[in-house]
Amino acid sequence: MNRVKIGWASRDVSTKEPINIPGQFHMRISKGILDPVTVTALVIDGGDDLVIFLSADLVVVRAHLLDEIRAAVQKKNPAIPVEKILMSATHTHAGPSHYNDVGWCLGVSTPNTGAVPHPGIDIASSEAYRHHLADLASDAIVEAYGKRAEGGVGYGYGYAVVAHSRRVVYFDDLSKRPGAIINSTHGVNGHAAMYGNTNDENFSHYEAGADHFLNLLFTFDMDGKLTGAIINVPCPSQNSELEYMLSADYWHDTRVALRKKYGDIFILPQCAASGDLSPRILHYKDAQTRRYRLKYGDIDTAAANKTEMMNRRDIAERIAAGFDEVYAWAKKEIFTEVPVAHIVETVKLSRRIISDEEVQIAREGLADLETKDFTFDGTPEENLNRNSVLEARRNRFRRIISRYDEQKTEPKLPMELHVLRIGDVAFCSNRFELYMDFQHRMQARSPFTQTFIIQLAGQPGVEGGSYLCTERGEWGRGYSASMYCNLVSPQGGQELVEESVRLMKKLKSADCE
Repeated sequence: MNRVKIGWASRDVSTKEPINIPGQFHMRISKGILDPVTVTALVIDGGDDLVIFLSADLVVVRAHLLDEIRAAVQKKNPAIPVEKILMSATHTHAGPSHYNDVGWCLGVSTPNTGAVPHPGIDIASSEAYRHHLADLASDAIVEAYGKRAEGGVGYGYGYAVVAHSRRVVYFDDLSKRPGAIINSTHGVNGHAAMYGNTNDENFSHYEAGADHFLNLLFTFDMDGKLTGAIINVPCPSQNSELEYMLSADYWHDTRVALRKKYGDIFILPQCAASGDLSPRILHYKDAQTRRYRLKYGDIDTAAANKTEMMNRRDIAERIAAGFDEVYAWAKKEIFTEVPVAHIVETVKLSRRIISDEEVQIAREGLADLETKDFTFDGTPEENLNRNSVLEARRNRFRRIISRYDEQKTEPKLPMELHVLRIGDVAFCSNRFELYMDFQHRMQARSPFTQTFIIQLAGQPGVEGGSYLCTERGEWGRGYSASMYCNLVSPQGGQELVEESVRLMKKLKSADCE
């Protein structure tokens, strides 16, 4: 067995240009940088095989970004096996857009899609930014690959309360309440609602629990010095999701907290399965306000939401405390020779089928929205907000109609799946905002000591992440569990579980050969 080789690199990919910030139904044009947005590359080479992790402070990876990065890496260093690049987004809702603002079609006019007007507001090209991002990300990968040096890895798990369930379940069906909008573009009302009001006489429970596991993989040089770590947290980074400033969200605070103690180490964040989770509580809010008032006082910040900035800091402190606890004992067992094996396969998952009734709703809804005109009676920002929402709503219906036609010949959705091992640690990727239950199904059946699930992994082609809900989510309905949000069915989610477990067992069986 060969000694493991490790290489790290990172780039600041922030931009001062006024660029769209995706993650909401309206456009937000950046007004500066709250904190750095980064990409981080880690190469772990076992001699016979390797993995190239690439983490990005983005909401999602789409619009051929992965293809562009792989092509750039191939051009800069043809020796690098670009199919082994496993890219994922942290799901910050304050990262710059790289995907032509699909859904708003800026600067594009075709018979089927309009272009959102934005007089009085300068908007930088997200396509130009994608090229810039791909160049910097590929540089980081090439640098990390070139800097591979013998070292070691250690691993362990701890605990950090970061995520909470964001789907609220009610005794009654919300679609039957007076004045309810049964089929909105945000979701189809039912017994559940994302970020629902818990101070409601029909509040029953949260649909899911939460996952407080903190999975960590540390890297060391040959002198046993810590050089960096993968931190795998089952929670999106979206406290600063309403900001008009670029931000890595709580991952910035986490980097600051850890580097204050451990020096300038590399931090590679991974968002584990958390499609039904978020980093904010939905009840106990008064207690939280008191907690932050006594703990932090007044934070001097230009951020729009100071409570969320305190929440970010609180989360970072918990992640750092969990990191400290695990590092204290995981460093006692550093592996300098470990098997590294990396399988990349395209799997096909059962689509969430659009019914005849649903496509009719979409056709009628689109026809109605296309009778509405853009408005210009407010400030430039107010106009952009309203008009971008209108076009986003139109495009949600257009996608339903397109999916209805596509499913007739393509009932399965292809997905690039990465399953790999580093010693007795496994990693499994997926492209979705994956509900937590699927992660637990994989981890419970994994033959490895620890299993890291990586959601929102980049895919070849134009498409990016979408929610993948469980059976109970499908029953509850609501945003993240509707025809608008789910490209793949709960059955397809279980197929993802089975494929991931199959490949993990294949990797593990190599120990017996």
